[in-house]
Amino acid sequence: MILNGYNEELIETIKGWLREDVGAGDVTTNVTIPANSQSKAVIHAKDHGVIAGMTVAELVFQVVDPELRYTAKVNDGDAVTPGTILAEVEGSTHSLLTGERLALNLLQRMSGVATRTRSYVDALEGLKTRLVDTRKTTPGHRLLEKYAVRVGGGANHRFGLYDAVMIKDNHIKGAGSITEAVQRARAVIPHTMTIEVETENITQVQEALQAGADIIMLDNMRPDRMREAVALIREQAPHVKVEASGNVSLETIRGIAETGVDVISVGRLTYSFESLDISLDLNEKKEG
Repeated sequence: MILNGYNEELIETIKGWLREDVGAGDVTTNVTIPANSQSKAVIHAKDHGVIAGMTVAELVFQVVDPELRYTAKVNDGDAVTPGTILAEVEGSTHSLLTGERLALNLLQRMSGVATRTRSYVDALEGLKTRLVDTRKTTPGHRLLEKYAVRVGGGANHRFGLYDAVMIKDNHIKGAGSITEAVQRARAVIPHTMTIEVETENITQVQEALQAGADIIMLDNMRPDRMREAVALIREQAPHVKVEASGNVSLETIRGIAETGVDVISVGRLTYSFESLDISLDLNEKKEG
């Protein structure tokens, strides 16, 4: 499956989300539709956008009822227009309607992230700068949202607090200085782990270079200062990666990339996206 071996964990999460939504049962469906009713449902797009989460939607229906038959008509990463059929699902009407909302919620949210990511990637066309996400994700949805970023053409920053050292302003205040923070980290982390330091001015950039940072983040710097910082880093330590971050928008990202940074991290990919409008309609219904 596309989510890199997370099936088991994701299935358990989906079960929890279904318990939250369904509770003791789908009252409306139970009292209005015969238990033996069989239907065919069509999932279709009502927006322009990039699709992500097709397999996740399928997993939802499989968890609800393994006998449901799900046929995908598009792939994750495909651009769609209003009216595009994304999938067909056949089987118990009760099962279809019970899983409908959760499947659509996840598909809509993930496609919204992928669509927004694609717009930022398109803004960087022709440049070598890489677009990455941040940890500003919806609690409980980090795996899915970061996957959707990749579908949209972006890349992932660290997944959590455990897979890289990122020394930010509060860590610097707590440690006393950039130098002290880097030295303490370097003394205990494995050689395979990188150290990134967030900087806000040229003085901090110089200190991070002297301390031996592997990645230097230029946070909320003006483009002219950013160019100066990139030039300094390239001159003194060409191997050090340079990341730009802080209030990056679709309107400003290309100008930031043109300063020569290697990576731009954008929180907006996962915290201010607009869900894609996607619907499910029953187009056939018969008594079993």
